[in-house]
Amino acid sequence: MNAKPQQTPPRVPPLTRLTVAETALRLLNEGGLDKLTLRAIAQELDVKAPALYWHFKNKQELIDEMATEMFRRMVADPEASGPDAPTTPWREQMSVANRGLRRALLSYRDGARVFTGSRFNGTEHAERSEAHLRALLAQGFELPQAVRAMATAFSYTLGFVIEEQGVHPVPGERREGYDVTERGERLADYPLAAAAGTHLFEEYDEHFEEGLQIVLDGIAAHYGIH
Repeated sequence: MNAKPQQTPPRVPPLTRLTVAETALRLLNEGGLDKLTLRAIAQELDVKAPALYWHFKNKQELIDEMATEMFRRMVADPEASGPDAPTTPWREQMSVANRGLRRALLSYRDGARVFTGSRFNGTEHAERSEAHLRALLAQGFELPQAVRAMATAFSYTLGFVIEEQGVHPVPGERREGYDVTERGERLADYPLAAAAGTHLFEEYDEHFEEGLQIVLDGIAAHYGIH
């Protein structure tokens, strides 16, 4: 009687910082940052929770790696990277970069919250910053001015997306309590505040673009660089 051939068990990918971060980003889109736990990630990876502590001491270290992986994916997108040659007008460079940042953050539930306060691992972010700073310096900025200009535009974009995702956690999903019509009826005694709802909680693409140009206009006027 012939023995049955033994079946080869499915190959389990090695547990690395990257595989943990990728799993965490996938779970992030399902439940958001508040429900993301090391235990849930371990269960998804079919390992015991202590195994994750070989790679991350705590949740913040994991969030740092998640933010880093989000950044890697963002810069791999040519549209998100934007032009950074010294001859590219600085306003175009910063516009494209911040549009790409917003698009990248919106592709994850709580994406902006993951970025907030996170420390990127590795040096990939420094390579990108170096190129952008060189381009700004070539067009008349001093280094402190270039740093402040980039940081101000980044902070605007990050803050904008945090507020945007507070209403739309992911595209097509709207949190309860942000119905503009209901809000207008509730604030009927305050007609200007009621009318502001349309401008606050609708047309986010137009709102973002106008605000970004206001920021860039302010940078140009403050430093006298056009």
